[in-house]
Amino acid sequence: MARHYLSVDDLTPAELTGLLELAAKVKADPAAYADRLHGRSVALIFEKPSTRTRLSFEVGVAELGAHPLVISSTEFQLGRGETIEDTGRVLSRYVDAVVLRTSEQERLELLASASSVPVVNSLSDFEHPCQALADLFTIRERLGGPEGRTLTYLGDGNNVAHSLLLAGAKVGMQMRMATPPGFEPIPQVVKRAAEIAAETGGSVELLNDPTEAATGADVLYTDVWASMGQEDEADERELVFRGYQLDQKLVDLAAPTAIVMHCLPAHRGKEIAAEVIDGPRSAVWDQAENRLHTQKALLLLLFDLA
Repeated sequence: MARHYLSVDDLTPAELTGLLELAAKVKADPAAYADRLHGRSVALIFEKPSTRTRLSFEVGVAELGAHPLVISSTEFQLGRGETIEDTGRVLSRYVDAVVLRTSEQERLELLASASSVPVVNSLSDFEHPCQALADLFTIRERLGGPEGRTLTYLGDGNNVAHSLLLAGAKVGMQMRMATPPGFEPIPQVVKRAAEIAAETGGSVELLNDPTEAATGADVLYTDVWASMGQEDEADERELVFRGYQLDQKLVDLAAPTAIVMHCLPAHRGKEIAAEVIDGPRSAVWDQAENRLHTQKALLLLLFDLA
């Protein structure tokens, strides 16, 4: 039976730790894994625009020796009424895995339900679980390991926040989510993350004060204030989120060795100050690169080749 990765919660804490260890090996010696997926094909379907996700998956699949098939939604019969389940049944006859970037999480679940090959969530409105893998790996590289570290997330409780919250809880981090009132991560994710944290020694805290949240933190993390599909709300959201900009004042409140993270694309002068994203504490570019290494490790895990 195929194994899917639709949510961070599809991995146990031990599996997540093991994946990070594998990613370190893949990054250190990519040639050792160059033929692991030889003879396989992976469909990369994008129903939303993508830069880092598309490039990292396309390069990663090729570097593992497989053939990446990059497909936009306009090239499929989905636009003419074919169901996502039928698409999954057909793809399973042609390729060895499917990576889908879409809107509704339900589409991923329906695709996976009809697919006999692994399905990977490369972004939905509910989660961005592949990003969370790169985030944890970057923290591991920069700080020696995520366990026991305090991560402060500033901004909108969106899909990135959901995956980050679950991932941090899985590895025993102290997770502080600082959002304007009414923009917190959805309750079901918070509840699940708290349950996980209770087992791993982590914690989950929801805050509205960015100053309180940033004080003493080991990681300061932010994302855009208006995600894809929310462009019409950008001006209104900027007014709401203005006090949550990740600026130098907040960096100065964090731990002396704290790092700054952003999943990109970034809007300098809005959710993050230019001097911060381009400054000495920034781990943003390592974070972007690490999408490649963690996604290669993920594919190896799903194919049981780790």
